[in-house]
Amino acid sequence: MNTNQNGPLSRAALSRRRALQLFGATGSAAFLAACAGPGSGGGGDGVTSEENGGAFEGEVDGSISFAHWRAEDQAVLAELIEEFIAEHEGVSISQDISPSNDYQSNALQQIRTGNIGDVFVAFRGAQFEDMVDAGLYTDLSGTGVPDLYNASLIDSGARDGVQYGLPYQLVFNQPITNLDLLEQAGITEPPGDWEGWLAMCEAIMSLDKVPMAWSGGEIGNAGHLFNAMVMNNAPSDDMCVKIETGEYKVTDDWFLHTLSQYEELRPYFQANSTGTAVEPVQQMFAQGDAALLMTGSFHMAAVRELGAEFPFGMAAPVTVPAEERKYEGVHNATFVLGVNSASDNQATALEFLRFLSESGPASTYANGTSQHLTVSDVDYDNEDLDATTDWLDKETMLAARFQFNDLDIRNAAEQACIDVVGGTSVDEAAEQAQEIIDQRINR
Repeated sequence: MNTNQNGPLSRAALSRRRALQLFGATGSAAFLAACAGPGSGGGGDGVTSEENGGAFEGEVDGSISFAHWRAEDQAVLAELIEEFIAEHEGVSISQDISPSNDYQSNALQQIRTGNIGDVFVAFRGAQFEDMVDAGLYTDLSGTGVPDLYNASLIDSGARDGVQYGLPYQLVFNQPITNLDLLEQAGITEPPGDWEGWLAMCEAIMSLDKVPMAWSGGEIGNAGHLFNAMVMNNAPSDDMCVKIETGEYKVTDDWFLHTLSQYEELRPYFQANSTGTAVEPVQQMFAQGDAALLMTGSFHMAAVRELGAEFPFGMAAPVTVPAEERKYEGVHNATFVLGVNSASDNQATALEFLRFLSESGPASTYANGTSQHLTVSDVDYDNEDLDATTDWLDKETMLAARFQFNDLDIRNAAEQACIDVVGGTSVDEAAEQAQEIIDQRINR
């Protein structure tokens, strides 16, 4: 499978069947069903590794911390932790959970002390690269744990041929949809071009519903829409890399066109969208007041917890005419699991990482959190995962916003989009963003 920065999600490796349902598939799904590689099936009394200077040698015992940002997964992870503890007497595991924005900003400093995050995660892209540079990740060579994953999906956890981390989640960074509302609006399939997207929004508005619930007041979640807006507009698939190097500018015509399309979307977001955080828009979507939630598949479980009973689908804005479309949507391999080099209990940390990577626990996590995974042998029986498996067959781009390694540059580019929705002119928003980007490039 081609999962490099520039490649789509391969049909050959992921396809299981085509969709039979409006914006979704039906039946059971068995995704990435390949033979698992070597690894402990239930945890012995100790861990050994001939490589890494014996970093993981020791007894599976004592306390460890699992640092992450997925508060919505806390209950499922607590269940898995109890299962692991039952197999390993004397072990205790705490979850240290931060909001995603705080985790993005503060996790590196917190984890490098070794006080939390014996097992920890990183966002794909800038945060992972920074954590590798800081020496936080321990090389997993010789442990057998990477062999439990689909090798073509874990490139974003490697550098220079070394597998430091394991991207656990395969997510779609694109809007999730209320199929009932779309059906009422006469929409039977995702719009295939920009005019179709705007017409869909108009049809939804005729129902006195908000077309798109967007957390424009929270840049970390607002930015997921950015992926879809640039995926077909940009002159090359590595557009964000080239913005960061200065080869492309956000004052270039293609980016100005993207900003003008954000401007066109302004009437279709909820009131005060640029001041709204993610929780209110999730609630709006769950209550049936909005037809689309402009974040991604990773919020399906949270919306179910809020009481949503309607069927889910997904749809990403295609910003070009249908004949010019290259991608239909966006995917990402993220939640990069690893073992902290500063941990004084790496043996237990590695064994817990191995446990999460095995078929049974991984299937429990996937179905309990509505997350597709990169683990090789996962059985999906979650209705929402099943209903969106058609997206495993579509041409989707690896999420572009995570190409940025400089978060200030990424924030500047994405803030320009937010500013335009908030009323700033396209040219002014672009010029302000490019000024920040130039400062970062020339520092």
